[in-house]
Amino acid sequence: MSAALAEGHIASAVRADGPPAIQLDKVNKWYGSMHVLRDISLQVATGERVVVCGPSGSGKSTMIRCINRLEQHQEGRILVDGTELTDDVRSLDAIRREVGMVFQSFNLFPHLTILENCTLAPIWVRRMPKKDAEELAMEYLRRVKIPEQAKKYPGQLSGGQQQRVAIARALCMKPKIMLFDEPTSALDPEMIKEVLDTMVGLAEDGMTMVVVTHEMGFAQQVADRVVFMDRGEVVEQGPPEQVFNRPSTDRLKLFLSQILRGH
Repeated sequence: MSAALAEGHIASAVRADGPPAIQLDKVNKWYGSMHVLRDISLQVATGERVVVCGPSGSGKSTMIRCINRLEQHQEGRILVDGTELTDDVRSLDAIRREVGMVFQSFNLFPHLTILENCTLAPIWVRRMPKKDAEELAMEYLRRVKIPEQAKKYPGQLSGGQQQRVAIARALCMKPKIMLFDEPTSALDPEMIKEVLDTMVGLAEDGMTMVVVTHEMGFAQQVADRVVFMDRGEVVEQGPPEQVFNRPSTDRLKLFLSQILRGH
């Protein structure tokens, strides 16, 4: 288990009023004959922090990528902030403006400075004046503790710094929801803490978050709910204390024994 995080669970301000921030209803997806998501039903409330874990190939990343239509599901419904994900380009654009996503790879433009990477979407998508976009970008670069890197290029930064830039870039669109797809898996161990600390800060601000990760220390500190997936199904879910200390399925018990053995 990661020792990068201080003990103690962060109190959450989950809001039950209004529609769920994210709702999946009997979602199925296939790659050819491979059934990768099987009747996934899941709701995430506004302000809730959900950590999704499970073995490789369990469908975690596919599910999170379906939430903003980077992957297309074939059956079932996905609603984000009350709007259903469909092929309608306008509704899809509206949803993507409200959902920030951070990937395993940083996906920064190597030919643009850090500041330019962060201002690109606010200027082109939100039509924000360049000066305002730069002020906003510097605010979030300060937030992730790397404002001094603004004029550098991605190749001049460490992996942990680049991932923090990717988080700042997503925040510059002022999303209501943040999705993280194994954001620390490509990092060296000594860089993981700085990225997790940044995500802890977001959690403390009440950001709605869905995080696919193997960092169980982060899950115990930050998550309101842990969802365990295996073979394309949600096998078990509940508060971290319950999931980690009192697993009820053999599949989860085996997963925990394997992952905890590696820490």
